[in-house]
This record gives sequence, structure tokens and C-alpha cells, in this order.
Amino acid sequence: MKKIVTGKVRGSYVNVFRPKLNDMSGKDEYSMAILIPKSDKATLDKIRAAVETAKKDKFGDKTPAKFRNPLRDGDEERPDDPAYQGHFFLNLKSKDKPGIVDKDRQEVIDPDEFLSGDYCRVSMAAYAYDVSGNRGVAFGLGNVQVIAKGEPLTSRARAQDDFDDWDDDEDDFG
Repeated sequence: MKKIVTGKVRGSYVNVFRPKLNDMSGKDEYSMAILIPKSDKATLDKIRAAVETAKKDKFGDKTPAKFRNPLRDGDEERPDDPAYQGHFFLNLKSKDKPGIVDKDRQEVIDPDEFLSGDYCRVSMAAYAYDVSGNRGVAFGLGNVQVIAKGEPLTSRARAQDDFDDWDDDEDDFG
């Protein structure tokens, strides 16, 4: 497995501070998706080359039927999600906690310092799999460098936006 480092990407479904149970594998995992701008040719070229190398190492020169490519097109697969428009995306996971640093390479320990929607760079490695008839390439999550805050990627309303200030004299339950 050859490690690659992305350019500036956006984190989505960020779960890198505490593991969550993967219902399919039954194992605790750290995970996130990354949104890669279609204009970032250097990162996309590195990803495509890593996919080809992992695929060739595992399957030789013949691509298996129904091969699962990890690089997915946000315009095609998530047409109703504006954050995914103009981007490719990858899902990353690891059983090991990733190291998380800021742009000055100082450790990030506060989960509020890296949320879905924030910008980062990610180290990752491609690997091929052949499990229960499923064949493809996936990427293991290495480490994360948080670069900048971004607009949160969530459909959940903020609590501050749902409520106005409470006046204790407003309601009497008696």
C-alpha cells in the first residue's frame, strides 16, 4: 500500500475522534468522506494511480466484473446535495484513530475543531479487496491536517435557530 496525501479537500460525515460501530462489519471504526474539487487534478491523478496500482496488485491485468471504484462523482450520485456538486468523493475508514493536526502541525484534540464541512488534507492508502463476491479498491484513513473552518455540512438546525429567549414569567405550570 502506497500512502498518498491529498490537496485541500472538505470533510464530510467526519467521525475521527471516537470510533463508531460499523453495522456491516460489526467493528468499531473511525471514518470520514472527503470531497475533492474536480479542479484538483493533482489529487485526483494520485488517487486514480493508487486505485490502478492496488487493482493490478490484487487482480492482475483483468478488472473483475462489477468492480467497485472508490472514487465517486458527486454530481451523479448526490445530485440534490449542493456540497457534493463539482466534486468527487471518497469514503475513508480505519480501525486505528487517525492523528489530527492543525495547519501548524499542532495536535487537535477538541472535536469541535474539526467538523463536517471543514477543510483539510488527508493521508490515506489504497487497498484492494475480494470479500463475499464484492471486489474493488478502498482507501484506509491515515491522518488528517485541519486547514480551515468551512460551512457546516448538516441538515440539522442549530438549537439557537429553533428557539427564542425564554422568559421565566412566560409560563406557569401551576
